[in-house]
Order: sequence, then structure tokens, then C-alpha cells
Amino acid sequence: MRLTKDILATLTEYASRLEAAVQLRLQEPGAEAHPKREELETFLADFCSVSDQLELIHGDFGLRGPVSFDLCVDGQPQGVLFSGVPGGHEFNSLVLAVLNAGGVPIKLDEAVQKLVGRVDESLHFEVFVSLSCHNCPDVVQTLNQFALLNGQIRSEMIDGGLFPDVVEAREIQGVPSVYLNGELFANGKVDAAKLVEKLIEQVPGLIEVQSEPELPLQDVTVIGGGPAGVSAAIYAARKGLHTTLVTDRLGGQLKDTLGIENLISVPYTTGPELSGALLNHMDQYDITLKENVSVEQIEAVHGPKRVTLSTGEIIDTKTLVIATGARWRELGVPGEKENIGNGVAFCPHCDGPFFKGKDVAVVGGGNSGIEAALDLCNIASSVTVFEFLPDLKADDVLVKQAQSRDNITIHTNVAVQEITAEGGKVNGLNYLDRASEASKAQTLDGVFVQIGLIPNSQCVRDLVDVTQYGEIVVDDKCRTSVDGIFACGDVTTTPYKQIIISMGEGAKASLSAFEYLLTEYAEAPQAEEVLEASA
Repeated sequence: MRLTKDILATLTEYASRLEAAVQLRLQEPGAEAHPKREELETFLADFCSVSDQLELIHGDFGLRGPVSFDLCVDGQPQGVLFSGVPGGHEFNSLVLAVLNAGGVPIKLDEAVQKLVGRVDESLHFEVFVSLSCHNCPDVVQTLNQFALLNGQIRSEMIDGGLFPDVVEAREIQGVPSVYLNGELFANGKVDAAKLVEKLIEQVPGLIEVQSEPELPLQDVTVIGGGPAGVSAAIYAARKGLHTTLVTDRLGGQLKDTLGIENLISVPYTTGPELSGALLNHMDQYDITLKENVSVEQIEAVHGPKRVTLSTGEIIDTKTLVIATGARWRELGVPGEKENIGNGVAFCPHCDGPFFKGKDVAVVGGGNSGIEAALDLCNIASSVTVFEFLPDLKADDVLVKQAQSRDNITIHTNVAVQEITAEGGKVNGLNYLDRASEASKAQTLDGVFVQIGLIPNSQCVRDLVDVTQYGEIVVDDKCRTSVDGIFACGDVTTTPYKQIIISMGEGAKASLSAFEYLLTEYAEAPQAEEVLEASA
């Protein structure tokens, strides 16, 4: 694979930021041949041609095989390895790893960096990826940063398509699939915050719980980094309020959205592009960002609230804005959770390639379900759609497209009861025909669940009123049942879960918090500053 002139020009600009020389050490093939070896060698030669600070070295470095290389600085391996040609979505993972190894600062939260630095045992992560997966790079990049922060940690990206024997031996059916010291560590969609949590579980003693907050008392703390959360943080900062935003990943669900065509004034964008735009906008304001962390506890007594993070940090704040969004809804049937990554999947774009020529099911007949079926029918041998209601809920244009495909079969008015597996792999599902009440079974290789979203309200479910579905109950000013706690976006009862609506609700929540502060903290030292800033 040759790099284009445009890519080489961009790489040249990036490489100008390197403060130290970085060597890319390519494992010699020896007697072992690989059809991708020549492509990788050409790719790396082009990559290193953009700067004198980059050097391609050949030798026997004890790596996985002839399509493996690692990063080295001053003769010292950096613990970052790639087995495969890091193109597609993983190209950015390579670029970022080289920049970080060469001295460009790592952008993980400072508390997370300290936590990773305290690891005192040898950890070898293997991340099996697909180059078409847009979730995989987040995992690869996070674990690469772990390795660069601590010499006890190694992180290896493995293109599953180039190592079918390993994939088959480990019975991998979904990506990303992460192994730690040879044992399954995480699979399926997982973000940096979740990796930090699992690292804390794996290595005891990493948390240093604070007794007092490091930050001064905040006026507004926003929990959630999607469109609603970022909008709330920007509006709070524009009012001159001391503002912190806490999020497991900036962008939230946006990062999983490939195409966006309904954000008014922007005819087309992608989730990752819009996430980057949100960060760029937020960077224009004095907002403390705590990313890649999650909330462990919220104490909401009279007066300021106290937020404890997964890193042990404490934030005291006068008001809270909950903007935690939603996540994939699960079926809740036997065989689902235990087979995630082994035939049960939620992202057709990421995991679809693993089911080429196989028979799969899509559970859900809304827009997301039918769109998934249309995507998968170009890869799989057959796609069967299972919808609980008597009629499909998807738009007519999507339904007509699905009905026109020879390899898509649609079952309505059925209830999936169980996902079955044999030898660690999904082999079918059992379902109920609701009209005849007959139980039926279908042989399948994979099941893609597309039945909507569930609100991420668990951090406040015991504090504020929520519906039976877990949505936070809010009024027309985004106020919850607890004074000083506001909520906005997909986690609330506000109808129509759309990006543009979440942005508006985030702005409204901060304006309501500002109004609350003027009433409840009129004599606080910050009050004059706030009034002056809003004038």
C-alpha cells in the first residue's frame, strides 16, 4: 500500500512536532512468509520518508511475525506493537503512537496518567481489530498510551484478518477483542473509561482516594460529553461560571454515528468530525475537562454536591447538569450477554465483516434494524429480521429496500426468547410466533441487536425521579426533583432524541443553573463576577 502525496504532506507536518527520533523496527521474515509482508514494508518505508526523525529498521526483534513491528526511542522499545498493516481506521493509531513516543504530550486525563504510572506488574495487551471498525482505534490508542506511560505495559494491535489461525483458536467473532496476558480482558464496544475501570479491577491498589477536592468549589459540573453536555458546559462558561465537564469519552454516542444529515446548517458530517468540532469549540472557554473517567458516587445533601470519580478524585459543586446520554438496549434473554463478542453484536459496521458468507439475524425492525439488515446483506449469506410488533417501525423507503433484497427475510410479531451457542459460538436463536404461540428455532451464525437505547441514568437513579424506563424526569427548564440538579439530552424525558434537540436542551439546562445560582448563592463571592459576566 503506497501512501498518497496528500497523506505524505500531512505526515510531514505532523512529524515536524517530534522532539525525539523514533525507530520503527520491522521483524525479519526468516523462513516464514506472509502475503502482506511486501505491502507492510512499502507502507512503513513511505511513512518514515517524511522525516529524518523517523527510521525503519529490519531485524529479529522477537515479534509475532513478518508483518509485525514496534516503536523504539533511543534504543529502548516503547511497548507499542503492530501486527498487520495499520491502514483504515488504525492509521491514526499509528500516527498518534509515533507522535506520543516522540515527545508529543499524551492527552489522557492527568489523574488517569498517574494511575497508569502506578502499575507495578507486567501487562501485555493484545487488541484484535478489524480495519473497518470505527470503535477499535479508541481501544488501541488508549492501550498504546498506557504502554508509553509505563514500561511494565505492552500493547499490540493485531489485524484479525491477517491472523485467522489465532482468531479461530481464540474463537473471536467480534472486535475489538482485548486479551491481557493471554486471557480475555474486554470485548465489544468499550471506551477508555471502561478500560481504566477494568485496569483498576485487575491491579489492586491503583486508586488513591482524595479526602478533599483539588479544584475550588465549582459553580456548574456537567456529567456527560455528548452534544447536550458540551452545550451545557459552553453556556455555563459563557456566563462566567466555574465549570467542569466529566465524561468517559467526549462526543458520546456521536463517535458511533457514521453519517449525520439532520444537523441544521450542516448538510453532512460524521460523528467523529462533529465530536472534534465540539472539543474545538469547548477549548475556546475556561472549562476544566475530566475525560476518560466515570462517576462513582454523587452526594447531594443541602448546599453543594460532591462527585467522586473512578480515579478517586473529588469535585465539590454548587450545581450539577446530568447529560449522560444513552447506550445500546439489550434483549435481556438467555444467551445474549454471555455471547457478546462470540456471535452477539451491536455494531454491524464493526462486526459485520466477521460474518462474511454466513447467516445472521437482526433483532429490531426500526430504522436502525433495517439499516443494519441492508448493510449486512452485502456481506452475509442471509439476513433474517425479527420484529416484536406486527409491523415494522422503520421508514417506508428503508422497508421497501429491505423487501427488495433476495437474501433478507423479515419476521414480524415474534419474540426472541433465547440465543443459543455451541462450543463458545452462537449457532441460532429460539423465538415465539406471537400470533400462533408456536415456539420456533432458527440456525444462525450471528445475532445483531438493534432495539434502541437505554438511558445512562444509573449515577443519579437513587437521587432524582426517573421513569420506569430510567429516563430522568425534567420540567420545561430541565430541573429535576432535586434542587440544584438539572438534566438534559437523551437521558431525560424530553421527547425526540436528536442531536439538535440535545444541544438546545444543554443550553437550557445551563441557563436554568445560572438562574438557580443567582437565587440561591446571591451572597457568594462569585456572585458579582457572575453578574458582571452576564451583563
